[in-house]
Amino acid sequence: MNKNSRSEAYAAAGVDITAGYKAVELMKSHIARTATPGACSDVGGFGGLFELDMTGITKPVLVSGTDGVGTKLKLAFLMDKHDTVGIDCVAMCVNDIICCGAKPLFFLDYIACGKNVPERIADIVKGVCDGCVQAGAALIGGETAEMPGFYPEDEYDLAGYSTGVVDRDKIIDNKTMREGDVILALPSSGVHSNGFSLVRKVFDVEHADLTSPLAALGGKSLGETLLAPTKIYVKPILALLEEVKVKGISHITGGGFYENIPRSIPDGLCAEIDRAAVRILPIFDLIAKTGNISERDMFNTFNMGVGMSVVVAKEDAERALEILHAAGEDAYILGKVIAADEKIIIR
Repeated sequence: MNKNSRSEAYAAAGVDITAGYKAVELMKSHIARTATPGACSDVGGFGGLFELDMTGITKPVLVSGTDGVGTKLKLAFLMDKHDTVGIDCVAMCVNDIICCGAKPLFFLDYIACGKNVPERIADIVKGVCDGCVQAGAALIGGETAEMPGFYPEDEYDLAGYSTGVVDRDKIIDNKTMREGDVILALPSSGVHSNGFSLVRKVFDVEHADLTSPLAALGGKSLGETLLAPTKIYVKPILALLEEVKVKGISHITGGGFYENIPRSIPDGLCAEIDRAAVRILPIFDLIAKTGNISERDMFNTFNMGVGMSVVVAKEDAERALEILHAAGEDAYILGKVIAADEKIIIR
């Protein structure tokens, strides 16, 4: 910690530089857990360094993604629980880049807050580090910006950025997708990090009971269920890519099925989803019932229990399911690819 850096004038304006130093000290042990062979910089530098290992890659292509947690953060504020939203932040980035077949290499975070409370910042970064460990990515840098007067003292925003690498010849595209291919579902852990503006409106979360157990949620509270972190699919997908030709992957985020699954389907083909196969989580039934929301709008807003969809050839479907099950994913057949002008049909 730099004991010589202290500005009384800056502190009087609401920015405590020393709080930032304390936050860094508190988060160092968490960051150390994310170290991978390529990470070659310490916390506190001006740039995050990463040495790219090209072993087995003939035509390296870097794939990058950036995202935030959105208004799910309001739940963290209300429950004063800040150690899981970092997982969401990592997930929203790495789950996107794995759709191209890219292995995440490193991650950087950005936290903007009204007041730097070192223990709270360390909790946030702990979650980021948990997510990085799950994704196999190193946390090589970040920024905490104390912005009094711009954010309320007890609130913050969180965003992140990740870069991965894939061999050009192994980039996942939909050029080989054909009628009859099978669509697999990888279950979600809940609402993940999308649709929370609607969730907050439906439950009026600022005035709701977020802590009492609910039978409709299997004895879990509303707050616990909504704050469940986004599942990270990197390692199961990488295991699948080692053995099976994957023709398309969709990360089911904002816009639900109707927005995201078609993104991996080429023109002239359509994703036919078996509505009866979808394993809808109880939280989505509760949202629909409480908010009187149509099924069409639910499937066009939320993941409905499916965090990621994967397209493989029919003859590879059984093997793909075996690999995903061995990797801890309770994957199942969600539908198939058909020839049609529409991009998705749920029936």
